[in-house]
Amino acid sequence: MPAMRPGARPLVALLLVGSTLAGAGPALANTGVGGGAKTPPPTGGNESGGADGDKINSSVGLIVYDRSKNGSGTSVGPIASTTSWTPPACWYAPKYTPAALQAYLENIWAQDSTGYEWDATQRDRYVNGHPYKDFNKDKTGKGYWWDSYVNESFPPGWDQCKEPYFWVDTGDAPPANIKNAVTPEILAQLAYNEIRVPSKDVSLAPAGTTKVNLPTWAWLDGATFKPVSVTARIDALGMWATTTATPVSLKIEPGTSDAVTYPASGVCEFNGDGAGEKYTAGDADKTPPCGVKYLRSSGNGSYQLKATITWDISWTGSDGGGTHDLDPGSFGRSQDVTVQEIQSVNR
Repeated sequence: MPAMRPGARPLVALLLVGSTLAGAGPALANTGVGGGAKTPPPTGGNESGGADGDKINSSVGLIVYDRSKNGSGTSVGPIASTTSWTPPACWYAPKYTPAALQAYLENIWAQDSTGYEWDATQRDRYVNGHPYKDFNKDKTGKGYWWDSYVNESFPPGWDQCKEPYFWVDTGDAPPANIKNAVTPEILAQLAYNEIRVPSKDVSLAPAGTTKVNLPTWAWLDGATFKPVSVTARIDALGMWATTTATPVSLKIEPGTSDAVTYPASGVCEFNGDGAGEKYTAGDADKTPPCGVKYLRSSGNGSYQLKATITWDISWTGSDGGGTHDLDPGSFGRSQDVTVQEIQSVNR
């Protein structure tokens, strides 16, 4: 087996009895770790944590998500950053009590699958006092062993967090040399990855079939498109962040260059009632504040009108620093629009 650095971890499949971690020490709420919990985190239903199958689901540093204010229903979907931003690949957070780490590592050593040299190095590090003695069991209830967590959705992060298990006393910050130690901002970014926003066809007048050179009104109902949020928290640290997505604009792309949009940019700002204005009787001679005019028939087919909503993303959290911005996101969908060669129509 190739040589491994001290503290490195082999990728072996292990079953860890949940009760081992059930005796974790008291929660570290309001300790100042990562900024400290200045205010309690929002709570609500639709929360989740843990893992499925044989994965550990009783870790003390587990992130719990409150999705009770997230978008819901069959039409929702994830937003994509409008920049190159991606969610964190991995991060460090509390994972084991002294007894839990002992159970975890001794299970590996007992299998004799990692080699004598590696096992001896591990025992020297965590048992023999170089630098830790007896898994720090004398500090039970006074801190936790920290380890890496990997974002299983995107992107892969196995190679980006390679630090061996390290100890952090209650109320202390992780060692300065540890990159990717969990912070409220990391929680906010992970909550960003959980945001789901609604998707719905733009309302058009005329609906479905329009006419060449006829201004077609477009709008979205503000009752459907409203702010959504997800809260991520780690109870053991009293650390949390709430990420909120707010719709700010609707962009209309006609699906052909033979068209003009209203406004010329094709971008319609959201207001309190949504984006654009609903067409009503008497508006036939008006220029739509949001819409499209097709200059050529779609023939026997249809154009694919694409409507993309841009969402501003912000977060607040236990750092007590107010509201912070994250990269904006977008989510869009296309719909068929048939355009006929008739110059006028009664609506």
